[in-house]
Amino acid sequence: MAETTHALIVEDENPLRRILTLNLARRGYNVVEADTGEAALDALRVAAAAPLPFDLILLDINLPDLSGWDILRHLREDPNLATRPPPAVIVMTAVRPQSRRIAEFHPDAVLLKPFPINALLRLSERVLAKQPASREEGEDG
Repeated sequence: MAETTHALIVEDENPLRRILTLNLARRGYNVVEADTGEAALDALRVAAAAPLPFDLILLDINLPDLSGWDILRHLREDPNLATRPPPAVIVMTAVRPQSRRIAEFHPDAVLLKPFPINALLRLSERVLAKQPASREEGEDG
């Protein structure tokens, strides 16, 4: 990575969030963590006003306060969250999302839990490079 990649990890399970953060940080990512939807929206507001907005969002769908879909709706509709270019989004979920949700929000990729960390790292690099990635990655990644 020539430039530092800024990533937001939105995950309410602390052990998984820490593993993701540590692995991305080891690869040179600047990582911000959020354990709730409101914390994610706060981080996105701060980033939108900063000179270096997020390049990548790893977004859990099932959060204690808002859903990941709610966060994507805010990201799309709230001008205070808008950045150019918009961040790449990888949705992380244990339940296969409904096709209407994928069609509505157009995440760059969907990663089904549980997943090996290497699958996430490869997928992150592909979406950041705008290379074609399968819409869904399973356990074999």
